[in-house]
Amino acid sequence: MADTWVRLLGPPRIESAGTDSRQPRGRKAWAVLAYLALQPDGAGRARTASVLFPDAEDPLGALRWNLSELRRTLGADSISGDPLRLVLPPQWLCDVLAVLDAPGKSPGGEFDPRRFDGQLLEGLAFADCPVFESWLEDQRHRLENCVQTLLYEASLAALAAGGADDAVDLATRALRTDPFNADCHAVLVRALVSLGEYRRAREQADKCRDLYRRELGLGLPVEVRRALFAAGPAAEPELPASVATVRSYLDAAAASLSAGSVDRGLDQLRLAVELAQRTDDSHLLAESLVTLSGALIHQAGGRGAEVADLLHRALQSEGQPGISRVAAAAYRELGYLSVQRGVPDRAAGWLDQAAKAADGFADEQSRILAIRGMAASDTANYEEALAALAESGRLAAAAGSRRQLAFSEALTGRVHLLREDLDLAAGALDRSLDLIAAEHWTAFEPFVAGLRGETYLAVGRLDEAAAFIDRSWVMADLAGDHCYMALAAGAKASLSVARGDPAATEAWLKRGLATSPWYLWYTARLLDTASEVAIAAGSTRAEDYVGRLGTMASRSGLRELVVRAHSHRAVLGDAAAGEAIPWLAKDIDNPALDAYLARRGQL
Repeated sequence: MADTWVRLLGPPRIESAGTDSRQPRGRKAWAVLAYLALQPDGAGRARTASVLFPDAEDPLGALRWNLSELRRTLGADSISGDPLRLVLPPQWLCDVLAVLDAPGKSPGGEFDPRRFDGQLLEGLAFADCPVFESWLEDQRHRLENCVQTLLYEASLAALAAGGADDAVDLATRALRTDPFNADCHAVLVRALVSLGEYRRAREQADKCRDLYRRELGLGLPVEVRRALFAAGPAAEPELPASVATVRSYLDAAAASLSAGSVDRGLDQLRLAVELAQRTDDSHLLAESLVTLSGALIHQAGGRGAEVADLLHRALQSEGQPGISRVAAAAYRELGYLSVQRGVPDRAAGWLDQAAKAADGFADEQSRILAIRGMAASDTANYEEALAALAESGRLAAAAGSRRQLAFSEALTGRVHLLREDLDLAAGALDRSLDLIAAEHWTAFEPFVAGLRGETYLAVGRLDEAAAFIDRSWVMADLAGDHCYMALAAGAKASLSVARGDPAATEAWLKRGLATSPWYLWYTARLLDTASEVAIAAGSTRAEDYVGRLGTMASRSGLRELVVRAHSHRAVLGDAAAGEAIPWLAKDIDNPALDAYLARRGQL
């Protein structure tokens, strides 16, 4: 246990074991400390002074006084340079850094997520610093999301390790921050069932059903129902549980899935898991669990607690693997789920673990890099995204993996589209579509077709745009894929705007927002489109759309969409949001965003 903690979550304070610690004086000193703690690349002195002391006669002088106050508390060498960097003394820890840097596994000891509670700088207000206040609001959303995710992941890991009591406590705590989180409800029910507490499990499911019906007008979430009545196909009692039988089911499932028989393939994989559990081969069990989870994610649209539970069980079965293809795949899938759930800080931890386990496996490294590129694109780190996706594509091509190459090319096209490098976007998307056609990979086509339609829309070629966007919608709708349906509906709405059809625009926005994508980026982007349309029409719904966009983007680290939410707020009359825009946009390398803000007079 570390001797000293800097606690920035909850009322800020410094805690030392068995002693009274000197505390920084003044709210601005705490503000400087929090700001620097959450700037991993440092923060320039002039910028920090402008953000935190905008009305001071001598902003740099005010900053120097607060830095001196912090050095008296933390140590003379704790903050220095330009850009300013925070370096904590040995045996000191900071809760926000622990939350963001928690390893890609179940936190324990000093990293137990139950130790992290409360808002960032709780109880302090900074109305005199509107830019800092905007930054603080975004960071509060981000850290709250991270802490809740840590509690959720820790509950899954505890359940996989046989600690159902601990899983109940962790899931219960997670639900206090987000009572509508179906995955947390599902883990809690699974843990109660594991303890044999069937009555309590049913009561918890009933509470969830009542909450969803009363507040959302919805029924019991599928994840919770599955947790309560989990029962897969049973293997015949006389079937021997051996490596040969498990391998046979794994091979049969691969053939079924390849032929498009998803339900049959999933049943075969569940039987493989059941048989593997009856062997003493923990590695085979881990492989079976990862294979089943991968099929659920990529063939059946599974993203919830059931899939995450399988992956945590796989890692528990694999133990401390070092370099392991199975562990690498499990870590990578957990990273993928974190990206889609909008928790990029957690995704980074899982993907770091995946990269270590995948040393020497070029095909797996290609998959990991693609997910890194996806995460970097979502968080507006576009050059980082392009570099990761280029290397992913190179490795995929060398391995002869046409589907992986199609995936990496499609994500590359998305980055170029977001930056309005339209020729580059079209080239990457066309290459992806050619590979998809060669592989008959129709499940992925709606994503790429929708983006390709947007490239035509951006240059005013409406007929070509309509052909691709219509195909995207039909294929996504037939597949029941809510992620691609949200993408296509947003594109259809934008196409309707270009055609001057407000009724169709409104209908497509309504249809898109009625979906429930696992991948939050789709919803956030659709809310951005809805915000623009509502503002242009003078609709009373504008403030609701903008508010939802701002909260979702902040929680999920979607930096460019955070800026766009502030831009919409400024148009609606929020002067403080307008002041924050140049600061928030400054570190985003996207000429298209700069041009958009300039057209609105916000840069």
